[in-house]
Parts: sequence; C-alpha cells; structure tokens
Amino acid sequence: MNTRTHLPVTHPRTARAGSRKDDRGQAALEFLGWLPVLLLVGLLAVQLGLGAFAAQQAGTAARAAARVAADPDAETSAQQAAQAAVSDWLADGTNVPPPNDWGDGVTVTVTVRVRVPSVVPGIEFGFAEKSATMPAD
Repeated sequence: MNTRTHLPVTHPRTARAGSRKDDRGQAALEFLGWLPVLLLVGLLAVQLGLGAFAAQQAGTAARAAARVAADPDAETSAQQAAQAAVSDWLADGTNVPPPNDWGDGVTVTVTVRVRVPSVVPGIEFGFAEKSATMPAD
C-alpha cells in the first residue's frame, strides 16, 4: 500500500507565465525613473567642462592683454587683444579693467573676466577670472 499523498504537478512554464505578465513594463518604468537623474548628471558634466574651458580662455586672454598693455607702442588696446585671444562665442563676455589698475610701472598685471556660458537658460554661473603679469617696456 502506498500511503503517500500525491501533490498536483505544476508545470514550471505555467507558473512563470503568470508572473511574467505582472512584470511587463517594469524595465521601462525603472528607466523613466532614472532618466532625470542621468540627464542631470550629463548636464552637470557639460557645465563643468564649459566652466573649465572659460577659465582656460580667460588665462589666454589675460596673457594677451598683459602683453599688449606692457608694450607702449602697441597698435591695439588690451580689451581688443583679450577679445581676439578667446573663442568668438566667448568674446562678448570678455572684460578688461581700465588701464589705471594695471601696475606700478615696472610690471603690468591685467585681470580678465570671461563669462561662463550656461547649459540651462536662465541660470548664470558668473565669470572665470584670471590674471597675468608682464614686465613693462
């Protein structure tokens, strides 16, 4: 005599088929949840790169402006030299202080400010400011 009870056999595919229907679209919803975070991280990375580029351009502009300011025979102004030294799309935001703030007669120090472009319209990130000192001629 066999006293074992027989349990109904459930086919594994049948058991999974029900749970699969319940999970439909889960990956899409998870992706939509993470999408704003990924976009924000991407925008921050681009903004950081723009800030570093603006700082590099400000340094280049400061050296060019100081070179021109140190030369009494220069045919162009320090402002024009600074704007010519930066990329065209940053030239409008380039600022050089007036000549009376430049130095003591032995050296010329010029500080240039370049506006940091913004990825998000309406949010300003200020200026990248760099200085350069050249010996006066």
